[in-house]
This record gives sequence, C-alpha cells and structure tokens, in this order.
Amino acid sequence: MSTLHDVVDLSIFSEDKVNKFKRSAAVTATMILALGGLAACSSNGSDTSSGSGDSGDAATIALLLPETKTTRYESFDKPLFEAKVKELCADCKVNYLNADQDASKQQQQAESALTDGASVLVLDPVDGKAATSIVKSAQSSKVPVVAYDRFIEGADYYISFNNERVGEMQGEALVKAAGDKGDILMLNGSPTDPNAAQFKKGAHSVLDKSGLKIIAEYDNPDWSPDNAQKFTSSQFNKIDPSSLAGVYAANDGQAGGVFAAFRAEGGDSVPPITGQDAELAAIQRIVAGQQYMTVYKPIKIEAEKAAELAVNLATGKKATGTTDFEGVPSYILDPIAVTKDNVKDTVVADGFYEVSDICTAEYADACKADGLS
Repeated sequence: MSTLHDVVDLSIFSEDKVNKFKRSAAVTATMILALGGLAACSSNGSDTSSGSGDSGDAATIALLLPETKTTRYESFDKPLFEAKVKELCADCKVNYLNADQDASKQQQQAESALTDGASVLVLDPVDGKAATSIVKSAQSSKVPVVAYDRFIEGADYYISFNNERVGEMQGEALVKAAGDKGDILMLNGSPTDPNAAQFKKGAHSVLDKSGLKIIAEYDNPDWSPDNAQKFTSSQFNKIDPSSLAGVYAANDGQAGGVFAAFRAEGGDSVPPITGQDAELAAIQRIVAGQQYMTVYKPIKIEAEKAAELAVNLATGKKATGTTDFEGVPSYILDPIAVTKDNVKDTVVADGFYEVSDICTAEYADACKADGLS
C-alpha cells in the first residue's frame, strides 16, 4: 500500500506545513474509509424489507399454478400467496405464471422463470410426472422447488393437504347420505394430477367396502365441469336419473357439471353429490340442497405457509417443522368436510366467505331456513 511519502514529496515543505498536511490526509483517509463502509452497508442492506420480516437482498419467487377452470387458483391461492410474500419481504418479487392446463406451457414458463433469475420455484404441476424435469432443471441451477398442493417426486419441499383423507371424507359422506346400497356414478380428477390418484384411492377405500355399486366411473382429463356434465348426461341414456343413490364428484367444478346434467333432465331433486374446494357456487348449492358436501381445504393456511417457506429459501433461511412424505420434507395439512350443518362454523367462521357472498337473492330463502341469515 502506498504511503503519504510515496504520493507526495514532503521535503519541499516546511515542518509546520508537513504536519498540517499529514493531519489533513489522515482526516481525508478516515472519511474515505467511513464512506466506504457506508457504501458496503448500502450495497448489502439498502434493499431489505420494510415489512415485518427481514428479506435480505431482493429476490424473485416464481409461482406457477396449473389452470384457471378451478376458481381457487385465481381467487385465493395467487392473491393470498402474493400478500404474504409482500408482508414478509417487501422487496421480493412474485413472478406469477398460469399454465392453463398445458404441461408443455408450464415447462416453458418454468424455464423462462429460471432464465429470468428466480430464486425459488413454487410449482403446482399440471402433470406431476412431467414436472420432475422442471425439478431437475431448477436444481441443476441451484434453485429449490416447492411442490405446491400436488406432489412432485424429487422436489425440495412439498406443501399440501392429506389428499387420501379428502377422498375418504367424500366416500364417508356419500355412504352416510345415500345409505349403504344403491347405484352411484364416480367422477375422478385428471389422470396426470398426482392428487387425483390420492383422492380416488381414498374414496375407493370407503366405497368399495360399502353396499354402494359404482355402475360407471370416469377419469376427467382436465377436471372440466363441461366434461363432467357430458359424462353424466351420457349415462342418462342408459339409466333413469332418479334410480341413482348418489354421485361421487372429486371436486366442486365437476359437482356443478353433474348438477347441471340433472337439472337439464328437468328433475326437481338430485341425489347426494360430493365435491371439494369449497367453491362459492358449491357452498350455495349445498345451502340449497343441490349438492350434499364439499371438502374445505383452508387455502389461506396453505398459501401463506408456501409463501413463508419460499421467502425463507430465497433469503437463505432454513425450513423447520417438516415431516417426511415419500422422501420429501413436507407440510401436510388437515382438510375439513362441509355440509349445510357446518357452513357457518367453517367457511364463514374463517372469513373465507361472508354470509352476504353466499346468501344472494337466489339463495335467500334457503339461507334463512339453514340459519345463515
């Protein structure tokens, strides 16, 4: 390192001037060091969160959701996740991408997110098996992947509900409502959705031991309500709708399609129909006696836990409190069965819906009869 003598020839100055020069240089050097320290602090900490959490450097979190036909993703998962990330890390950015039920599109979105510098991928896969290639690509770039709601083999973390238990709840409810004998239809989810297989397994574990007979079973390739309606209507060409003891529908979208098929037949009543996701339309059908039950999965808990984990991973913190699910550190949450008897104590009590959301003019009388208004 150069000294003052190396930079300036002090022999040309008087002793008094030399001393003054040295004192001035020392002050200047001190100021430079101080400013350098401030600059270092600024470069490391000026972008920290102004929220309740310590974000560290700003980071991008990619949230990749599978489709829009199921209302939960746009109405709940996305805004709840984004709000929690903002609370924990004001400078963190959420890059939201929806695949519209197209696995190839989701693959492209994931690659784009990685290219754009995502620190974490939170991925709800269209196709669980195909998504393993996304996991491998991300991990090769040292980017962790959180499997959100649907399991992906090899993911770094997994957050979901007990999906087999969801199917069991649906089966138990149908047996209770339909009785222990009679014919039923069974509408499952997409074969490419790993959760659908778990719902189906749980439901069969109950239904196959009951006296109910599954006379037709359908795996809906994209969970489409339209497909559910078409399948159900096609069965009415073979059987009398009034002869059915019930219908197992794996989610509320399909339950809506099943109900539409019955309504098109002109019947005043429908057999017990199951569902899942606690969609608003499903809750209204339950209140009106047009759907027997749904499974409420408190999405707020799931989305916020995923956001918390993503922020921790993006800012170099460790995840704690996980359990093991098929070799992946996981957070497995409990689902809740909802019938007209506990609408007020579940989705309303949690603030998932207001009574005014449910009890519109069309459902006012039914709400009054059920004690909701």
